[in-house]
Amino acid sequence: MTRILINDPLAKEAVDILKNAGFEVDEREYSQEELIEKIKEYDGIIVRSATKVTKEIIEAADKLKVIGRAGVGLDNIDLKSAKEKGVKVLNTPTANSISVAELVFAFMISLSRHVVRGTTGLKEGKWEKKALKGVELYEKTLGIIGFGHIGKEVAKRALAFGMKVIVYDVVKNDGGLPVKFVELDELLKNSDYVTVHLPLLESTRHLMTAEKFSMMKSNAFFIHAARGGIVDDKALYEALKNGKIAGAALDVFESEPPDEEEMELLKLPNVIGTPHVGASTVEAQRRVGLEIANKIVDFFS
Repeated sequence: MTRILINDPLAKEAVDILKNAGFEVDEREYSQEELIEKIKEYDGIIVRSATKVTKEIIEAADKLKVIGRAGVGLDNIDLKSAKEKGVKVLNTPTANSISVAELVFAFMISLSRHVVRGTTGLKEGKWEKKALKGVELYEKTLGIIGFGHIGKEVAKRALAFGMKVIVYDVVKNDGGLPVKFVELDELLKNSDYVTVHLPLLESTRHLMTAEKFSMMKSNAFFIHAARGGIVDDKALYEALKNGKIAGAALDVFESEPPDEEEMELLKLPNVIGTPHVGASTVEAQRRVGLEIANKIVDFFS
């Protein structure tokens, strides 16, 4: 019988799809060390972002045929080792796009209208009305770095808010949306809000450096809900601390949970954040689970 290991939580409906297909399914949360030994027993493994499917795990697998990633990013899977061993890697690139796009707008509105500081102040008995004058999103320019599924969903919402949208991507596919493609430096210089939606690759690691942040407007906001390593967090800290940009909202970090240096970044008054929850909605988790389960069934069929 085909054995599937689900090593990160998956929606019950998705688990049922696998069981109904005749697979033997184990729902576990093995540590990285345990996986090196346990992976020998399985034909397939499904993970989210918590489990790292490393070279050591893949090399230890005796009969592994497929790795399913319930989500978009594949930076937690050693793709080179999987390819060398003939292991198929599947993911769900569209299933959580709406949830991430909505979080980006929650961030943009929160930054623009001081929602977090206003709430905290009220809880502390403060009435800071005069200090919390905000700005509108209407007629502001949003710069989107990376125009895949999530970038396009962000653009749709920005256009509905009456924003102007400019985009940087090596692939110039506008998806039928009225956006303008520009070079990265031009995007940074002309945007009131900048949001990143790229995969973490060697070519995108530390794409956002001190030099890039220095190009942004001093009243611009930076939103990051992609992958932590794309941004040099030290450079972002200096840009925020020295007033080179107005504020930032972060869902991802180079170290997760954040290390001591990143905690200093989070302590800045012009920074808000969440613990990598972009895809953590009931709807997105259901969609990614169902999609990856069906892909695994199709693969073995």
